[in-house]
Amino acid sequence: MPTSATGWSKRIWTHAAAFVVATGVLLTTDSGAVAGAAPAKIKVVATTSMIADAANAIGGERVEVTALMGPGVDPHTYRQTRSDIVALVKADVVFWNGLYLEAQLEEFLGDLGKRKKVFAVGEAVPPDQLISHKTYAGRFDPHVWMDPDRWKHVVLAVRDRLIELSPDDEALFQANADAYLKRIAEIGVYAREALATVREGRRVLLTAHDAFNYFGNSFGYEVIGIQGISTESEAGLSRIRAIVEEIVARKISAVFVETSVADRNVRAVIEGAAALGHQVTVGGELFSDAMGQPGTYEGTYVGMIDHNVTTITRALGGSAPERGMAGLLTVSG
Repeated sequence: MPTSATGWSKRIWTHAAAFVVATGVLLTTDSGAVAGAAPAKIKVVATTSMIADAANAIGGERVEVTALMGPGVDPHTYRQTRSDIVALVKADVVFWNGLYLEAQLEEFLGDLGKRKKVFAVGEAVPPDQLISHKTYAGRFDPHVWMDPDRWKHVVLAVRDRLIELSPDDEALFQANADAYLKRIAEIGVYAREALATVREGRRVLLTAHDAFNYFGNSFGYEVIGIQGISTESEAGLSRIRAIVEEIVARKISAVFVETSVADRNVRAVIEGAAALGHQVTVGGELFSDAMGQPGTYEGTYVGMIDHNVTTITRALGGSAPERGMAGLLTVSG
């Protein structure tokens, strides 16, 4: 008989307690700083790299940020590791997206929130700006970072929570957040201008899963995801067949793979279309649920959006610089 989520979560907490005993870590935000010494850095744990990027940009040298999920990691199916538990127990604050993105962590993070400062910052986006889930009533698409305008609400939530944690650093956090929001506004303007150069009949974004609905809603693109909003919803043969028939009928010529999702369904669509005499090519690889490698431009939120916008624009026949808005994108080949 399957173990309940609550029972599983309690066992995780039992393991966490063992780590506390073994490592001497306390479930507290008290850093135990010595009087007169420089204040200890705020230990931040973020589930996704996008949230971690915001925390790093806003907190600057006052924070030590750990991202649980790195490049290519799928947050829909991710389960915490032993090292994650240690990081979460040690953290002064935990930021997660919420909106059921981290489905396998939701029970655990809910319990953690009874003991520590834990915030679902994706839920800072106003309800009237959220897109309803196509299948589950009362749930929303969690991929809010795909629209820079909506993502600003998340950035402000991170800023405000850090200020609450360290009021003495308010001026620093405010200035850093303002600078970060300025860069996000700039990439938003670039995205709107570049994507508008694709002729209207070609503004169809066919991707591995439904991660780009906010992108499409903001920039006027139709989005077709082979899988659903969560990668846990596997695309069956009937779904593949329906998409193949649609793209053949509409003469859609490009499909995009994603760095955090296996490309088997994309390949099945390409092969299915070829069997009907219609050629579909891979327009490029997009960052959906995770950013690029740390230390690279694509490993930042702005770089992630720049890469996606530039790749989509150029693949669909629009006009965008090969190296993106800031001339910093990596050019493969």
